Amino acid sequence: MKLTSEYNRVYANDENGRLIAEVTFPPAGAGVVDIEHTFVDDSLRGGGVAGELLEAAYERIKGDGKKAVLSCGYAVKWFERNEGKRDILISR
Repeated sequence: MKLTSEYNRVYANDENGRLIAEVTFPPAGAGVVDIEHTFVDDSLRGGGVAGELLEAAYERIKGDGKKAVLSCGYAVKWFERNEGKRDILISR
């Protein structure tokens, strides 16, 4: 599966162009994004795809020099398990 990174989104489409996985992180203030939504198609669940999405989102956000807040329940759990990645997080 090939992940594509855009300004406020990391996603994957299947061979037919259908969205099969996505994490979105729109602006939430100056230099801050909100990791608000993670989606993985049922056919990919349990395969670590959501974790790959969050890892890619982390790299994108950090690379852009931004910080993040979390609205997505999965993202909250992912950052709890990945303590070394919390450097981009701020609390509201």
